[in-house]
Amino acid sequence: MKQQDLASLQMYPLGDAAVVLQFGDTIATETHNLVRSFATYLQLHPFRGLIEFVPAFTTVTVYYNPWILAEQDTLSPYERIQVLMLDMLRHLKKESQVYTSREVNIPVCYGGKFGPDLAYVANHNHLTPEEVIAIHTSGSYQVYMIGFAPGFPYLGGLDERIAAPRKKTPRAVIPAGSVGIAGRQTGIYPIQTPGGWQLIGCTPLALFNPNRKQPSLLQAGDTVKFVAITPDEFKQRKELHVH
Repeated sequence: MKQQDLASLQMYPLGDAAVVLQFGDTIATETHNLVRSFATYLQLHPFRGLIEFVPAFTTVTVYYNPWILAEQDTLSPYERIQVLMLDMLRHLKKESQVYTSREVNIPVCYGGKFGPDLAYVANHNHLTPEEVIAIHTSGSYQVYMIGFAPGFPYLGGLDERIAAPRKKTPRAVIPAGSVGIAGRQTGIYPIQTPGGWQLIGCTPLALFNPNRKQPSLLQAGDTVKFVAITPDEFKQRKELHVH
């Protein structure tokens, strides 16, 4: 982490037991790398009083026990957390962060009952459904964060040629595995839930399983590639994952 990164950092309280560190104001790879660096450092060097931390697109929110921090010196809990965060950032600046990014292939059956909004996305962008599928599967997408629902990946890197607005009226029920588009983002619904993204396909993979050692299939920093499959392949893979 460079000195200019510290200069652009913003820090502010969230209630009386959390602090937000904002590393940028736009969704970008550079900002994501800063968020990931700090989250990794915090995971490896937890401080006394830390409850949890939540990385997002441009921020890391750190939740702490103010009573434990108040025991340490005459500073207020928020003053103490500011000192702790800045100290961590200075140490992080001296370290070299090297990441290995997993590439995860996600099989998707596009269109029909699997992707009821594929035709809309195609018409909206003056393309054929086949062109939308070709563009969607040719991209490489970075997982910026997991949120909204357990295991839901927010993926950056969608080609603007297939961007589409959210639905005006969200669906009450979206099947687990549905792949959608909203604006310049694409994502996958890991569980059955309401939602307003335009659905273009569905994957047979279970993106979230609380019985797995790592419940979420995807993690922030992963790279995702979509691979088109047929309805028969979807059925076969779905049965394989069920059993």
